[in-house]
Amino acid sequence: MSEARLREQICLLAKSLFDRGLTHGSTGNISARTGDGGLLVSPTGTSFGRLDPGRLSRFDAGGTLISGDAPTKEMPLHSAFYDTRSSAGAVVHLHSCHSVAWSMMPDADVDDFLPPLTPYAVMKLGRVKLLPFFLPGDPAMGAAVRGLSGKRSAVMLANHGPVVAGKDVEAACNAVEELEETARLAMMLRGVEARGLTDDQLRAVVTKFDVEWDG
Repeated sequence: MSEARLREQICLLAKSLFDRGLTHGSTGNISARTGDGGLLVSPTGTSFGRLDPGRLSRFDAGGTLISGDAPTKEMPLHSAFYDTRSSAGAVVHLHSCHSVAWSMMPDADVDDFLPPLTPYAVMKLGRVKLLPFFLPGDPAMGAAVRGLSGKRSAVMLANHGPVVAGKDVEAACNAVEELEETARLAMMLRGVEARGLTDDQLRAVVTKFDVEWDG
């Protein structure tokens, strides 16, 4: 894909997320690998609903900002995923309502944030790690992701929002949407003895779709 097309795709998908209320105001950030090993990143203080393809922050393969506006203050999060997961071609971070609400629940599982309710969250996300609260922009968030040694494609920042890496922009956006929808289901079913996937069903999904699960 040409860089011009990638710039358009980033802005188109970001606007779709914004228009459907999956992030709001000037929250959220998104990045993608370019063909030469560099990065395109949403600028700081921008809205997903109004990203300008020509003003995206452009980094070269060495990590130097070479054009565009100043990048999001959450760059340590993005860099941590790219540096620890060779398969990462894009990273998206949202402030999505239901996943943030689920992160506040006292019984949220730190090592397995999403309950296994449907096969699709398992297939697209694997196990999601719940990280503790950090101040926005704190480089310690990136350090926490690095501490996972590339074993998770998705994390949830407590009281903040999800961060998901995918092979490309479309895959990352689809996966973070699945995370939010699963959290919405979990909130809807809270306090109800709902039938999620059994252990055997979960293992069958993990095996059939070769999901990263045990890390």
